Amino acid sequence: MANHALRLILSTLLGLLFLLPTLGAAQDSSLPDYVVEEFGAPPPIPDGPLSPELESAIQTAFVDSVVDSRWGDPQEAALETVSASGDPRIAWIVSDLLRFIQSREFNGILSGVASDLLGKDLNTRNPWGDITDHLIAWDVPAPPGYLDVKRQIFTTIVPGWDRLFVEGDVDWRLVSWGGVLIDDRIYDATDEPCNCIPAADNPSVSSASEATWLSDDDIVFGVEVNGAYRAYPRQIMEVREMVNDTLGGRDLGIPYCTLCGAAQAFFTDNMPAGIQRPILRTSGLLSRSNKVMYDLNTYSVFDTFLGTALTGPLAQAGIQLEQATVITTDWGTWKEAHPETTVLLERYALGRKPDFRNTRDANGPIFPVGDVDPRLSVHEDVIGAITASGQPIAFQRSQALLALRDGKEITFENVRLELDAGGIRAVGADGSDIGSHEAFWFAWSQFYPETALWPM
Repeated sequence: MANHALRLILSTLLGLLFLLPTLGAAQDSSLPDYVVEEFGAPPPIPDGPLSPELESAIQTAFVDSVVDSRWGDPQEAALETVSASGDPRIAWIVSDLLRFIQSREFNGILSGVASDLLGKDLNTRNPWGDITDHLIAWDVPAPPGYLDVKRQIFTTIVPGWDRLFVEGDVDWRLVSWGGVLIDDRIYDATDEPCNCIPAADNPSVSSASEATWLSDDDIVFGVEVNGAYRAYPRQIMEVREMVNDTLGGRDLGIPYCTLCGAAQAFFTDNMPAGIQRPILRTSGLLSRSNKVMYDLNTYSVFDTFLGTALTGPLAQAGIQLEQATVITTDWGTWKEAHPETTVLLERYALGRKPDFRNTRDANGPIFPVGDVDPRLSVHEDVIGAITASGQPIAFQRSQALLALRDGKEITFENVRLELDAGGIRAVGADGSDIGSHEAFWFAWSQFYPETALWPM
């Protein structure tokens, strides 16, 4: 290996630091046929501890080089030791480094190391994505001590993550950088600019008649709580991705994951005694292309798709956020059905006109998600809900709309679909709200892998 190429890790990481301020061997039979067909058979995977020599090599090659901005003969020799180990588990650390490396030459070197570890040539045009997709699809376990190594790497790049990378019910293998910084601005100070995806707290609203800036065909996410209606325009949510709001006398946290096509509404009030209302923020991290949100008060990490606290005081308290239904529809139909609706002000779009579903993900998710349930295409829209028995169910939105408009009944266990302002809501047997929302199939199916799918 050429020393000058390996030294690129130093210059690349230093460049990033300069810019930032302005999870027994895997067996084929354990994997679905479609996974093996797409990714091949996984390599043999050891399940014991790492040798002291290998642990030292990982520290030298992957931690010291980043934390201490150091590269030289010891790091080069350590990388050779890692590569020669043939332990696929270490490829997770290589993947983590690749997420931050911009040098094509060093990408190639690390891709070669990952190829040696996984026993497959993965030196492709997108080595980080290809390697990570294989690791996820094969369910390669993380090496011993993984979180500590990953924490040192990630928090060196973004110090604000130091309170997020802690032990908990997080599958840290799947967490990677989304390309932006953490939004850690204090509550209700979201008018202050940040080098992050800027949440909005307590946004100002207008009546429907005053929202002349919206076209009737603009997409909105409609929420109803206790008879109060509010529209969250997609062009605002594409920019903000998180809103902390109050509607119908209830506190809400509303994340929108552009990559998953999922706007959700979580009730953030009625917490157990001694627990403050969670203030939801965007961490700048992703898990299988779904944004990782956290609570600003406690730095507890949440599974955004499930609304489950995974780390920190909120996980210890067993916080599971209840969902309210989000209706995805167009502004004209929403305001006609609910003329009393309020809507966020145009200024929250910050003057941007994002192009939803643009070429960034035209050929599939732009971040690694591993294997995707093949029953539907990755970006098929579904309406997801959870039945009274706890069974997740996804309804193919396009087929459900046609059936409902033809007057057909759509039910699954206690769940029934209804048309609402041009969109679809799922209700219980008694007509009560059960907190449904729309999402891309790849996202719903990977966070609810045992989901049923309608039509059956």
